[in-house]
Amino acid sequence: VQLVESGGGLVQPGGSLRLSCAASGFTFTVYHMSWYRQAPGKERELVAVITSGLGGTRYADFVKGRFTISRNNAKNTVYLQMNSLKPEDTAVYSCNALSPVLGSGQRNTYWGQGTQVTVSS
Repeated sequence: VQLVESGGGLVQPGGSLRLSCAASGFTFTVYHMSWYRQAPGKERELVAVITSGLGGTRYADFVKGRFTISRNNAKNTVYLQMNSLKPEDTAVYSCNALSPVLGSGQRNTYWGQGTQVTVSS
C-alpha cells in the first residue's frame, strides 16, 4: 500500500497550490479519502474529506470557500486545490485513506508521508 503526496512548496500569500495523492495497493474506489495537515507545535487537523461512491465532500471551517477536494478514481488519485493561501496554512499536508467497515467490524486506514506547504512572502 502506498500513498504518495506531491505538489507542495513555497507560495506567497494569496497564491494557489494543487496537491496530489497517488494511491496504490488497495481498492481506491471504496475508500474515503481525506487531507490532514500538521503545523509545527500543533495537533494534526482534518482539512477535507471526500467519500467513496457519490464523492460527497466536507471541509474544515478554516478552509471553506478556499480549498477544494476532488478525486479521480480512474487514476487512483485525490487532489486538494488550495486557493487564497494564508501564512497560517503553512503545514505538512498528508492524505489518508479510510476503508469501509470490514467484516471484522474494523476499518483499514493508510497514511502518506506528507508534503510541505509554506505560505510566506
